[in-house]
Amino acid sequence: MFYVYIIYSKTFDVYYKGFSENIVQRLLYHNENRSKYTSNKGPWELVYSRAFETKKEALIEELRLKKLNRKSLEALIKDQKET
Repeated sequence: MFYVYIIYSKTFDVYYKGFSENIVQRLLYHNENRSKYTSNKGPWELVYSRAFETKKEALIEELRLKKLNRKSLEALIKDQKET
């Protein structure tokens, strides 16, 4: 499986959107400052994830998420928490 995820840093009040085959390991990398764009901005928490069968589908969804504004991201996160 391939995953698209959104993590959130309460400290910096910022969201990061990404793609991975292993969300648990990827979140660990973000929190260990091993990821270029998220280093020294944590701690990070996983607030959204969605699984896809193909890498292509996941990458298309990641690109769509990266184009969303903050209000749309927060609505998406809220919708997932309610289901």
